[in-house]
Amino acid sequence: MTSWHHAERLQAVQDVVRDSGACRVVDLGCGDGDMFVRLATSPDLVELVGLDICTLSLERLRNRLAKIDVLVPRINVRAASMTDPAPDLAGFDCAILVETIEHIDPDRLSQLERALFRVMRPGTVVITTPNAEFNSLLGVPAHRMRHPDHRFEWDRARFRRWCRRAADHANYETRFHDIAGQHPALGGASQMAVFTRTDLDGRPPDGRDETKAKIDIG
Repeated sequence: MTSWHHAERLQAVQDVVRDSGACRVVDLGCGDGDMFVRLATSPDLVELVGLDICTLSLERLRNRLAKIDVLVPRINVRAASMTDPAPDLAGFDCAILVETIEHIDPDRLSQLERALFRVMRPGTVVITTPNAEFNSLLGVPAHRMRHPDHRFEWDRARFRRWCRRAADHANYETRFHDIAGQHPALGGASQMAVFTRTDLDGRPPDGRDETKAKIDIG
């Protein structure tokens, strides 16, 4: 069952993708596809790609896609690493990383930064990650993290420093949101950064066409 804060997190990301006007979206670390399945039913997208290194998660995502009415003309799900992206992932309108970066070893985050902001360079990037300040409200002891696979959990100040530095080095602007709950002092269960490229000259995303629906989940 989806927790209340996970549902709010997914809705927040979906709203940003919609408001960005994106037509081509890549979901980095798509997992079982909670976000991916939502986007697959969007009439506004023409291409949706999902990446994850866990083949079991991708198999579960394939099964979920087979049970819904997919509206996106071109869908591709692949086993791959987001830190070593294929050339065809460059130039998407939007990339999303939903509760993903905290699963990466901190000493590998520089590889992710390069892959995301230098190689793929989407017009918009959306990143969410747990807000460590909120953990006590979820009953998480101070000496533990929310999930055993998490390599770190940042407070809002640390997350914003990392995002601002990455944005400044790659010609992106960034804005921040507390999501999944609104505590006056502790923020939300998650925190979200939205990055926007500053070298696109205000051009809207392109990519809409009349391509016949094609789903590639191999």
